[in-house]
Amino acid sequence: MDFLAFVVPLLIVVGTVAFMEFFAWWAHKYIMHGELGWGWHQSHHEAHPPGFEKNDLYAVVFALFAIGLFWIGGNFWQPLWWIALGITVYGLLYFVAHDGLVHQRWPFKYIPRKGYLKRLYQAHRLHHAVEGKDGCVSFGFIYAPPVDTLVKELDRGKKAYDPNRQDTGLGAPN
Repeated sequence: MDFLAFVVPLLIVVGTVAFMEFFAWWAHKYIMHGELGWGWHQSHHEAHPPGFEKNDLYAVVFALFAIGLFWIGGNFWQPLWWIALGITVYGLLYFVAHDGLVHQRWPFKYIPRKGYLKRLYQAHRLHHAVEGKDGCVSFGFIYAPPVDTLVKELDRGKKAYDPNRQDTGLGAPN
């Protein structure tokens, strides 16, 4: 096998997985927690019975997009096939980390006690520490910022939004 015939597709897949983490962060913060996407994503931030939640429709949309890219890549332009594979790999990582590890939507339970998986678990739990769509932290799914950074960000957000705060209109709160 030609070296480039192996390396180029591998780089496309790995690059797509990395790009998908950035895209997922952006989509999660600005679409899912925005006016456009909160209607589906809200189900993920509220108590609900086990099983399907409206938020799972995002996975269906991304899967259909990847399927379309597989078809186009297989029939017209092969690099799109490798991009579709990268999206699919990211979807699998998301399913394992988010649905399995963090939200325990599997029949077995595992809570990590150390290392990066613990950080990932804690970061997403902190994302859900806020009621509603505003004031959340940690919008990525595979990369988790350090937990102490997220706690400080949550504290700043709580101070910025204090329903008991009275503003005099003079620029300084009472």
